[in-house]
Amino acid sequence: MEIIRTDCLVIGAGLAGAAYALQAERAGLAVHMLSLGGATSANSDWAQGGIIYDTDSSSGLLHQDIMEASDHTANPDAVNHLVQEGPAAVREFLIDDLQVDFDRHDDGELEFTREGGHSARRIIHARDLTGHAILSAVAKRVGETAGITRHEGAVAIDLLTLSHNTDSAADRYSPLTCFGAFALPAGTSEPVAIVAKKTVLATGGLGQVFQHSTNYPGTVGHGVAMAYRVGARLIDLEFVQFHPTVFYGKHAPRFLITEAIRGEGGVLVNLAGESFMEKVHPRGSLAPRDIVSRAIHQELAHSGEPCVYLDLSSMDKNFLRQRFPSIYDRCRENGVDISQDPIPVVPAAHYSCGGVHADLQGRTSILHLNAIGETACTGLHGANRLASTSLLECLTSAKFTARADARDIAELDFKQPEPRAWKSPRTAADPTLVAQDLNLVQQTMWNYAGIVRSPRRLTRARRILLEAREEIQSFYRDCQVTPELVELRNAVQTALLVVHAASLNPRSKGAHYVVEE
Repeated sequence: MEIIRTDCLVIGAGLAGAAYALQAERAGLAVHMLSLGGATSANSDWAQGGIIYDTDSSSGLLHQDIMEASDHTANPDAVNHLVQEGPAAVREFLIDDLQVDFDRHDDGELEFTREGGHSARRIIHARDLTGHAILSAVAKRVGETAGITRHEGAVAIDLLTLSHNTDSAADRYSPLTCFGAFALPAGTSEPVAIVAKKTVLATGGLGQVFQHSTNYPGTVGHGVAMAYRVGARLIDLEFVQFHPTVFYGKHAPRFLITEAIRGEGGVLVNLAGESFMEKVHPRGSLAPRDIVSRAIHQELAHSGEPCVYLDLSSMDKNFLRQRFPSIYDRCRENGVDISQDPIPVVPAAHYSCGGVHADLQGRTSILHLNAIGETACTGLHGANRLASTSLLECLTSAKFTARADARDIAELDFKQPEPRAWKSPRTAADPTLVAQDLNLVQQTMWNYAGIVRSPRRLTRARRILLEAREEIQSFYRDCQVTPELVELRNAVQTALLVVHAASLNPRSKGAHYVVEE
């Protein structure tokens, strides 16, 4: 078995993982980075709306908006950290260093927009492709950086810990300690061991455990499942945010319709053209996401219609084309001209507010295992995330985790054990069974653990998923490891963790909404 040794192993190449890699390399550390796909194959690339750049942190308004969106459950320390450190992270890294092409007025000043839950215009953007503009610039810099080794198309299988993956009996009595991961390089059937002083989980969210999701394919909570298997603390997994506006068409792909469209004047209406959000919340169509998603769910349950609509009739047609070119083109490809027609929309799983418990320097309950970005949970989002905080959290968590890791590596004595060899079965997994089982997980989560939950529905989901996990674990043990098999194994485990967390919390808060049946 091949063994690779490095200072830092980053699992995930979205904005959090890539920004961490750059920060760590600048501190003199050697970095290896795994990504499921190419350099920009991540949720970050699909982020449309923008990133908060609020230079007036003294007003307290952003802190207040984050707390209100979270239903007053967010961690005040994490909120303060983001509010205070966010502007510098954006300015230094994205504006000054990478010179991301954010939209500007004719005088050169940055153009700001507003999204749901925000009391002011404080979000900068690059048309409706902000995530792509940011991640492309970051990925390009990663590719130009000699101290970072990228493994595109590589899959992390399991974390290496002293308790599980060495032949030394004494290691079992050490504190829970991570020293890297087993990974499957692209196009191979034999895993390698990557031994690292610091391992960083930056695998993104878990939206693809649901049937309808805005997330990148394969985003099934890989980091959450791997961390769970080695005993890491997890928190707030019941708080899965559903984005209220995802394009709906009978034979069309689902894709995100950014909240910025509502920030610029779009209004949610039913089939009869009637606005319904004003009855639900003072901010109408710009209410926090959990409230809008539930309102749409209730409207559809009452009407029996398959979708609601975004009415853009109050908006200038030329402005729509210029401000939202990607959405304009994709809708037109699927039969909707947004300069003339309302956009049919439904909610879909979007963001995990919970995850692997981490402090503001990325530290988890496992020594030398860090979690950043959406994989982590510092409590910043509480029960519900405020729009456009996610990209900002990626930057700040990457920056402060890399700094702390550089200090540790300079000061601490790291044990570099020999990992136990991987033993791979030779039986090939049946791809039809793998695909069917993943579909079962996604349908179960959508039907019984989605926007509206009940004890009875969650009990049914748990029973179905427990049986599925036993089947999946059985053929996982007997079959040669493949990316699809790793995805299925992690998906069913993550789904069970979400259902378990939801079952333990009888109170409706934010994105977790429970009814009695």
